[in-house]
Amino acid sequence: MTSIMTNNSAMSALATLRSINADMESTQSRISSGYRVNSAADNSAYWSIATTMRSDNQALSTVKDALGLGAAKVDTAYTGMNASIEVVSEIKNKLLAAKEPGVDKTKINKEITELKNQLSSIAESASFSGENWLQNETTTAAGTKSIVGGFNRDSSGQVSITTLDVNVTSLTLIGADNESLGILTKDVDANALDPDATTTTARNYYLIDTGSTTGTPASGTAISLTASTTDQQVTDMVRAVDSMLSSMTDAASNLGAVNKRISMQEDFVSNLMSTIDKGIGRLVDADMNEESTRLKALQTQQQLGIQALSIANANSQNVLSLFR
Repeated sequence: MTSIMTNNSAMSALATLRSINADMESTQSRISSGYRVNSAADNSAYWSIATTMRSDNQALSTVKDALGLGAAKVDTAYTGMNASIEVVSEIKNKLLAAKEPGVDKTKINKEITELKNQLSSIAESASFSGENWLQNETTTAAGTKSIVGGFNRDSSGQVSITTLDVNVTSLTLIGADNESLGILTKDVDANALDPDATTTTARNYYLIDTGSTTGTPASGTAISLTASTTDQQVTDMVRAVDSMLSSMTDAASNLGAVNKRISMQEDFVSNLMSTIDKGIGRLVDADMNEESTRLKALQTQQQLGIQALSIANANSQNVLSLFR
C-alpha cells in the first residue's frame, strides 16, 4: 500500500541516519580526546579503575619527590661524615706523631685544635632543608628519621605508606646541648680499649667540648696535648680517637646502604609509574588507527543514508503523477 500519510521508507532511512550520526559523534569524540573511555557513561568499570589508578600514580609522583628529598639529606650527611672521617684520621696521625721523642707537643696541639674547629664547622654545615643529622641541638636523642618510600593499595582498596628509616642517633657527631649524644663529644673509655688494662678504672676522653652544661656533659679529659702529656696519655688518646673513627666509619657505611636503597626505590617507583600508565592506556585509550578507519566508514554510510532518505522522500512526490 502506498500512503502519503506514513512514509515507512523515509522513517526507516531517517532512523538509520540517526544511528550513523550517533556513531560518528562517538567516534569523533574519541579522536578528539584520544580516549575510548572518557567518562563513566562510556564504561563505568574501566573509568573507575582508570580514575583510581591515575590518582595512585599522582601519589607515586609525590613519593618520588619525597625520595629525592630524602636522598639529598642522606647525601649531605654522608658528605659531612666522610669529610669528618678524614679530619679525625688526621688527628689520629698527629697524636701518633706526638709519641716521637723530642717532638714539640704544643705545636702539634695547635694543629689538632684547628682540626677540631674544622670538625665543628663540618658538622654545623651539614644541613639540608633545615635538617642536620650530624649535629644534635637538643638534649634528647635524634631518634629515627623516616623517608616516604612507597604508596600501596591492597586488594580491598585500603592504602598504606611505606617508609625508609634512618637511625640518626648513630650518626650524631656533636651533641650541642647534650654531649653524651655525639660521637665526638661523649666520653670514650680508653681503659676499656686497652688490652693490657689491669684495673677497671675508667680513663675517659672526648674530642670536642661544646661547653654545654645541660643534658649529660662529658666529664673525661679533652684530647689535647701539652708539654707534660705522657706517652701513656697519648696512647689512650689514640685509642679513643680510633674508637670514634670506627663509629664514624660504621655510620658512613649505614648512610651508604640507605643511599643505595633510596636509589633502587626511585628506579622502582619510576618503572611502576610507567607500567601503571601503560595499564591505564590499555583500558581507556582509543586506537587511532581503528577510529580513523571507522570514521571513514561512517562518513560513507552517512552519505548513503542521506541518499536513501532523499530517495524515500522522493517516493511521495511520485504519487502526484497518478493524478495527472
